[in-house]
Amino acid sequence: MKKIIVLGVIASVGLTTNAIAQKKSEAKPAAIKSAAYKSALPTGAKYIDPKNMNVKVKPTDNFYEYANGAWLATNPVPASETRWGSFNILNDFTQNAVKQILEETAKTSGSKGSSEQMVGDFYASGMNTAAIEAKGINAIADVLSKINNIKDYNSLVDHLAYMQRAGLGGIFGMYVGADDKDVTKNICNVFQGGLGLPDRDYYFKTDERSVKIQEGYKAYIKNLMLAADNSADASAQAATSIYEMEKNLAQHSMNRVEMRDPYKLYNKMTFDEFSSKTENFDWKSFFAKMNIKGEKELIVAQPEFMNNAVQMLKTMPIEDWKTYIRFHTISDLAPYLSSKFENIRFDFFGKILRGQKEQKPRWKRVSGIVDGGVGMEIGKIYVKKYFTPEAKIRMNALVNNLQDVYRERIEKLDWMSVATKQKAVEKLNTFIKKIGYPDTWRSYEGLSITKDNYVQNILNSNLFDYNFNISKLGKPVDRTEWGMTPPTINAYYNPAYNEIVFPAGILQFPFFDFGADDAVNYGGIGAVIGHEMTHGFDDQGAQYAADGNLKDWWTEEDKAKFKVKTDAIVKQYNDYTVLDTVHVNGELTQGENIADLGGVTIAYQAFTRTKEFKEAKKIDGFTPAQRFFMSWAQVWRSNTTPEETASRINTDPHSPGMHRCNGPLTNFLPFYEAFGVKPGDKMYKNDQERLAVW
Repeated sequence: MKKIIVLGVIASVGLTTNAIAQKKSEAKPAAIKSAAYKSALPTGAKYIDPKNMNVKVKPTDNFYEYANGAWLATNPVPASETRWGSFNILNDFTQNAVKQILEETAKTSGSKGSSEQMVGDFYASGMNTAAIEAKGINAIADVLSKINNIKDYNSLVDHLAYMQRAGLGGIFGMYVGADDKDVTKNICNVFQGGLGLPDRDYYFKTDERSVKIQEGYKAYIKNLMLAADNSADASAQAATSIYEMEKNLAQHSMNRVEMRDPYKLYNKMTFDEFSSKTENFDWKSFFAKMNIKGEKELIVAQPEFMNNAVQMLKTMPIEDWKTYIRFHTISDLAPYLSSKFENIRFDFFGKILRGQKEQKPRWKRVSGIVDGGVGMEIGKIYVKKYFTPEAKIRMNALVNNLQDVYRERIEKLDWMSVATKQKAVEKLNTFIKKIGYPDTWRSYEGLSITKDNYVQNILNSNLFDYNFNISKLGKPVDRTEWGMTPPTINAYYNPAYNEIVFPAGILQFPFFDFGADDAVNYGGIGAVIGHEMTHGFDDQGAQYAADGNLKDWWTEEDKAKFKVKTDAIVKQYNDYTVLDTVHVNGELTQGENIADLGGVTIAYQAFTRTKEFKEAKKIDGFTPAQRFFMSWAQVWRSNTTPEETASRINTDPHSPGMHRCNGPLTNFLPFYEAFGVKPGDKMYKNDQERLAVW
């Protein structure tokens, strides 16, 4: 899928008001008319709860620990998780709401093709462990037989085309999406793939932690092939050959920092040009096998990778490719097969790679799959039961008011020329705002879901999604489309659409609550709104213009000044140590770090316009400004396994929670004023060292 820039990642994984016009009564539960509204705040808890704090730590030395220390000490990572924090707790709350929907629909017999039938039967099929255990690997016998029928190079290519249609990966991927330089039109995009480990760098690192993962992955390949009735010798040989094939692919893959540059990923060419650059591989014929015909051009994200992949296809033994494909097919589908295969996969990807001690409850695992397959059907039911019109109205007001503050700040920037400011304001003014759920729901008409075949439901869903995606070719880009389902606890910015999107799931405590005072809501969802807006102006987003097209709208002088500012943020985060000698990757995380700084800055300025801020009355001993920053801090609190932390440093464009909290605040004068930060404090920087962009 096309990359969207998200606020954060759940372990599976971005306002203001004219608050003068916002009356206190609007923020109280009494104003909620919908019986569906239920606060995610735990019963008896406070919005800013002193019980969660570690007052032995000075807020001016480590604000994250001061605000969250007691909570962190008493909330270890559950055995079934790899990270436990505010995102996860809210996700747990929402998953339980979705569970009720799934269990209710699974018991009813809605008419075939209805939301209730598809959602209920999909969930029931995943919960029918007796049928899944009985089938074992025979559940994918038809898929494996296709691999057995690969006899030569031509049938190998045919099978790779089938894998694309079936959503089974392969050595590269393809999707249809907006052309970055002509965003009204859809185009085929091709990108690198083929790796079993989460990132290309895993194959080349030599530290003890990385070597343990490499050896664990080889053992996983061997164990999975053994479970699929390969001999011990054949399984050992498979582990060696598959790992070396992947290492070859990794050697020619772009790293994640390189892929932050949208111009490097934009290589538009005709199909004939693409063929000439890749060993004369017949891409036009290959795409025809994927039911794509008549297209003249495509965009290739990583040409070097594609050339190497084609060379490998032509030169490596067919039997090696069959072994590679067989392993990856079983590995990809293992979570949906009998427990033998599911547990082997979990032992590596859960325990070794991420430090997860036990599987999530089955209902949670199945719930996530159903959401991925027919998520908008769940969304329809979810928003009827749990999302209120009042929440959408309130969010619209917050977004519009934050937009006003952002506009004022751009106009007052002392480092940007008038010409570039005008372009920046034009972009800000044209943001598309999506809140809660789509205005037009996606149709799943034609998708076949049954109660008795979990794997087949997944394969049917994959094919349906593939056909839906390629059906966009020849049609204008549909900007009403959503990239997340309504129950999702996240938010995102899409540069090609120039849109900010806030699913219904995130509009709950600790981000947002009707009963909370403005300090809590501005420090939570206000900062999220500011974060997503700032993605439109981070190191990546700033390369897209108001119309969504990838094009330069900056003066050269302003661009140079912007680069100086963003380079300084890269350095700040590079200096943070996370695990022993492991540091935050400031280049990989710079977009999120810029957005975090922009988010808290914009939200705070908007908050200063509220009645609560102006009256300056304390609640539970804290000033409104202090409560704002406490709310900001509790959003980012989380405990994480060392393995998960190490994995995220390699793959996640977000910094760890402590640095998402503290990093921006070390640069922010209102925080200094709220808590009396002074020279000698660990969070203190002098005026010249404090960083600001937007």
